[in-house]
Amino acid sequence: MYLITGATGNTGSIVAKGLLKEGKKVRVVARSHEKFKELASLGAETLAGDITSQRTAHMAFAGIKAAYVMIPPAMTDPDFRGYQRRLTDVYGSALEANSSVEHVVALSSFGADKDAKTGPILGLHFLEERFKQIKPLNSLSLRAGYFMENTLGQAGVIHQMGVVAGPLKPDLKIPLIASIDIGNAALNALLQLNFAGHQTHDLQGQRDLTYLEITAIIGAAIGKPDLQYHLISSEQFAGIMEQMGWAKNTAALMAEMVDAQNAGHVRALEPRSASNTTSTTFEQFVAEVFVPAYEASSKGG
Repeated sequence: MYLITGATGNTGSIVAKGLLKEGKKVRVVARSHEKFKELASLGAETLAGDITSQRTAHMAFAGIKAAYVMIPPAMTDPDFRGYQRRLTDVYGSALEANSSVEHVVALSSFGADKDAKTGPILGLHFLEERFKQIKPLNSLSLRAGYFMENTLGQAGVIHQMGVVAGPLKPDLKIPLIASIDIGNAALNALLQLNFAGHQTHDLQGQRDLTYLEITAIIGAAIGKPDLQYHLISSEQFAGIMEQMGWAKNTAALMAEMVDAQNAGHVRALEPRSASNTTSTTFEQFVAEVFVPAYEASSKGG
């Protein structure tokens, strides 16, 4: 049986549905059964509970052969770093207590190789390191690039300000990837289970893009070919996140991550290759996901 954490999220749902489609036994965990009605209807075994609880985690991993593990977002947590540590400890303890788990695929990030000054990515570094302590577990950490979904917030910004605005340098090349491609990579790894020891693998998306290029692609798709990119400071960015309801410490960590990206401290390590390049283009994502979101936001929907 497979355990999928974050099974109602962008990547976990792809993994869970893909495994069920292949006829695999799947267990999913969430705070309430209401959240995974669809997965239950597809045949998933459901476990309601808080995954940060030792009791829930031990129940979740019991009898599991392979798992997809992630640290779900918790942007309103007043101690985000503490939340990451707690969940990492819970995962480690549950895996050590359930020796049936032979393989784990983890959602990580580019920059997880660094042990300081990477904002929220640091929690993924410690998650990778925790897995290395568990014998004879085989782990594969997928170090994903910048989610294309991160650009969806720009829909409202364009309506309000008439520009794309963000803290990343206009000419900074970033590996841009769609969450569906991350989910499919994790799904394929779990179906094959052909990794041993503790491995990492970059997922760099279809190609690197700058925010100037991102802005041009969005502008062309929404009928604003002269759309401009407006650079804001990381401090301004943190302030905006707080206004949106994020915890102050989480917003500060995001600002630290932005500064690390701009300085080149956080970056993809592997040379781009066929194995770490995925298929979804940003143009495709904008047409299929961003434009509908933009049109909905214009109607207040």
